Amino acid sequence: QVRLSESGGGLVQTGGSLRLSCAASGRANSHLAMGWFRRAPGKEREFVAAIGGHGRTIDYTDSAKGRFRISKNKAANTVYLQMDSLNSEDTAFYFCAADRAYETLLSGTAAYWGQGTQVTVSS
Repeated sequence: QVRLSESGGGLVQTGGSLRLSCAASGRANSHLAMGWFRRAPGKEREFVAAIGGHGRTIDYTDSAKGRFRISKNKAANTVYLQMDSLNSEDTAFYFCAADRAYETLLSGTAAYWGQGTQVTVSS
């Protein structure tokens, strides 16, 4: 079993930045594909960003490109999401997800999910 623990959410003003962290523990290994999803109030959960097990494959949703950056510390089994130029559309509950298969992670059906962390962007 893999456990995911997120941190770094909070309240920030429009234009500000936050960095989310997600640490994998338990039966985690450095080759897990990891990523972030979010659910805004009244909306479906959506993909935000993902990074492959070796860190060479990265994908972002269109709204995150140029503003968010995902990275991974393989030794620490931790993935980060640096979020800059935040706006009200980024207000959501952010979930970390992980799977041994990158495509499964992208599809939103990852085997492992964290409890989530709230990000609120105020105007």
